[in-house]
Amino acid sequence: MAVRIRLKRMGGLNDPHFRVVIADQRSPRDGRFIEEIGSYHPRDKGVNFKIDLDRARFWISKGACPSDTVRSLIKKTGKAVATVSTE
Repeated sequence: MAVRIRLKRMGGLNDPHFRVVIADQRSPRDGRFIEEIGSYHPRDKGVNFKIDLDRARFWISKGACPSDTVRSLIKKTGKAVATVSTE
């Protein structure tokens, strides 16, 4: 079973909201998923995403492959956590 970390689209027309989910590669974009680990609101200002970094690291260690967008969100989350912990 190939597991991916990807976005699931929610929200209405012209108001996209996404959930970061762990899903089987073969399931549809908005279909079944294993676990929800975060959210992403691209139209909001400032920090517009939230990801459970511990769960993301757990699934990546188990072989899950993040999509390009989720990979960049994880990277941004890691930088935000690093700056908060050093202050």
